[in-house]
Amino acid sequence: MLRVGIIGCGDISNLNVLGYIFSQDTELVAVSDVDKACATNKLERWGLRTLKYYQDYKEMVDEEDLDIVEILTPHHLHAPMTEYCARAGVKAISLQKPMAHTIADCDRIIQMCKEENTILKVFENFRFYPIYLRAKELLDEKIIGEPLNFRIVNILTGGPSMPVGLRAYSWRINVETCGGGPEVFDDGQHKLSVALWLMDEQRVEEVYGWINYFTGAIDSPANIIWKYPQKSPDSPPKFGSMEFTFASNLYFPSNYYGIDEFIEISGTKGIMWINQCTSGGNFLSKTPQYPPIVVYVNGKVKKYGEDLPRDWRYSFINSTMHFIDVVKTGKGKPIYTGEEGKNLVIFGKMPYISHQEGRIVKWEEINAEAERKGTCYIEPPPPSAGRGMVKYNMRKKKDLKKGIEQGLKHKTFEYEYNL
Repeated sequence: MLRVGIIGCGDISNLNVLGYIFSQDTELVAVSDVDKACATNKLERWGLRTLKYYQDYKEMVDEEDLDIVEILTPHHLHAPMTEYCARAGVKAISLQKPMAHTIADCDRIIQMCKEENTILKVFENFRFYPIYLRAKELLDEKIIGEPLNFRIVNILTGGPSMPVGLRAYSWRINVETCGGGPEVFDDGQHKLSVALWLMDEQRVEEVYGWINYFTGAIDSPANIIWKYPQKSPDSPPKFGSMEFTFASNLYFPSNYYGIDEFIEISGTKGIMWINQCTSGGNFLSKTPQYPPIVVYVNGKVKKYGEDLPRDWRYSFINSTMHFIDVVKTGKGKPIYTGEEGKNLVIFGKMPYISHQEGRIVKWEEINAEAERKGTCYIEPPPPSAGRGMVKYNMRKKKDLKKGIEQGLKHKTFEYEYNL
């Protein structure tokens, strides 16, 4: 039985804990968080109120003889925490994405885990979402031929959705602790991961980004385009794009975060559409217009994946179960390894440098040496950011009043699952 400890009991821990609760091969023995009330509330919710609590994660690691540590803390804390756990002899570490807030810290994490023979996983759940797994199978079968273009649209909705506390929000809007912004860099790690995986690529060649801070410190709306490496002079070029749309007036229930994703992949023989991820399972999922996967090829349209669960939590469970199997059997490798996690951090920083300098950014420009020289430093939002929100919120109140007069009703959304 593998002994597990969790460092950090923020909002996302409600999902990361699920795989360990359901696994027959692990025992969750302790949690650590600087906020005792936060940790106590989580343990109560998980039905594990008798679990040991530590305010100092070092004390937990020293006393509990842990096989696995799940690190769910702000990005700038990842390297020192990983180092302490690895040096203390923890067998395996699951590190919340993104891997770190700097490339230098990514290198530091990779090196220390290699020295201590520690199994390192950079946590990624989107790759384990049942619908995405089915889509990948279809793509590998060349159902649309060779994929040529990837497009993902992220819509930040008005919910109702999972409440996110100020504690989780404050450090994400600080470049020094986050490494970028809360959307393009933090949440964007998932989307950039899928953009590489579904297109069967390890990296991109160049990126151009446009980021607007109309919402204040949040890096949305944004539009990013990139080019994948060309495998040979005769192969067709492959491109991708990612959009973040700010639609806070949009009523769109979600069990989780107030966002949803829509993917389109064009190939040499057809087109694939993948509908929803984070908010999958809501009323839109139940309509005939939005089946999980739609494929157009040879003049025909087919639907796939309608028998699969569309609840986002399964992506967390599947990801953790995969990691447990790797640690238990010693076979295979985690998804993601340290090097793969570092690639995502590089990818995530490129749009900001492009936006700041108004040019295309090459992959090779983003590295630890460039960080030391200050040539790939991500600037904080401009002082004028967010001024448009004042009038926007005034219009939002008018829209709500108008909607009520038209008979529209807003109901507080309740979680549809119990842990």
